[in-house]
Amino acid sequence: MERKVAEELDKADPLRSFRDEFLIVDPDTCYLDGNSLGRLPHATIKAINSFLVEEWGREVVTGWGHWVDEAQSTGDLIGRSALGAGPGQVLACDTTSVNFYQLAAAAIKARPGRKTIVTDAANFPTDRYVLEGLADSLGLKLVLIDNENPQISKNELITPELLEKYLNDDVALVSLEVVQYRAGARQDIAAINSLVERYGALMLWDAAHAIGSVQLNFDALGVKLAVGCTYKYGNSGPGAPAWLYVSKAMQQELHVPIHGWFAQRDQFAMGPKFQRDNSIRGFQIASPSLIGLRSINSSFEMIERAGIAAIEKKAAAGTSMMITLFDNWLAPLGFALNTPRDAQRRGAHISLVHPKAEQISIALRKFKNVIPDYRVPNAIRVAISPLANSYCEVFDGFARIRDLVASGDYLKVETGGSRVT
Repeated sequence: MERKVAEELDKADPLRSFRDEFLIVDPDTCYLDGNSLGRLPHATIKAINSFLVEEWGREVVTGWGHWVDEAQSTGDLIGRSALGAGPGQVLACDTTSVNFYQLAAAAIKARPGRKTIVTDAANFPTDRYVLEGLADSLGLKLVLIDNENPQISKNELITPELLEKYLNDDVALVSLEVVQYRAGARQDIAAINSLVERYGALMLWDAAHAIGSVQLNFDALGVKLAVGCTYKYGNSGPGAPAWLYVSKAMQQELHVPIHGWFAQRDQFAMGPKFQRDNSIRGFQIASPSLIGLRSINSSFEMIERAGIAAIEKKAAAGTSMMITLFDNWLAPLGFALNTPRDAQRRGAHISLVHPKAEQISIALRKFKNVIPDYRVPNAIRVAISPLANSYCEVFDGFARIRDLVASGDYLKVETGGSRVT
């Protein structure tokens, strides 16, 4: 494949102008890690500065008169721009881990008498740790599907056929990632929802590595519970508030374990007992981060303008180009691909497996001005962030990976210098 192919893709790209809306300090950098942290939009800088000076600075505490419900309005924006969710079902709040704990615990409580939780061994560590803690504290059994074993699962994908082997009438909760954090495999939401519902369990999705890169269509696909972050393809900044989704049908049935005053029906009555609000606010714990919410608003307004269908189309085209470059350049150098080749079964990142993956990832940053990330035991993740990346940026990044590995220069670097990989 010649660079001209990437240049033509950029010329025809209906999203190409969005790249100019991001702060790009060094145009020579090939930033292929939007699956971990997105770039900074110029609009976010303006929005936060305006909030600091014009609102917090001028209004001080009186600003809460119009700030108090922003977790809900921001949640509605996330829902309609990226989740396919109608109003009153998404809340922008807390962290993905806290929201995951809240909904997982509530789901288990909503299925009394059932003693089993099912997830997968390749799930993101926080999800597994939270479920392990819940199982330990509640005396439940946590079952891990060994999808890291290629004899059981290809590319860590959980097919309905594989999942059904672990389902029975003792399962209270099943939790999976929409897109696997390491391999990039994308689950069949509709089929898995239907299967889990047939066994009477509840399904909790983690969409952290999917939101902002693929269409999710939660309402149409019958999703009941989901969580995710906003700082990957959502471009809302490190530590930005996360979100939770509870379908209208589930909001009365679920009761989360942490009762916060923002969830209180008559919040400022300061009553002696907790009485949960019947809306999505009943799942909010505390005061939201207004700075974080303004960051989400500016970035998800970009997603809404672009259209999630167009974003998914570019993610599919970009990852297809990556796989072609892998086949042409990287497979002959000893790399393997641990991501589905079917665009419908992957997100916006792919996983390149190599026995020296950690050294290569470090060397790419040090010698080639390419930023991917490394995930144990042997994977380099590379992504196209559809609004911030050009096709040429991705092409050039892969050319530099090829040149680095062919030269052997990655062997000059040492591993283990940073806790963050």
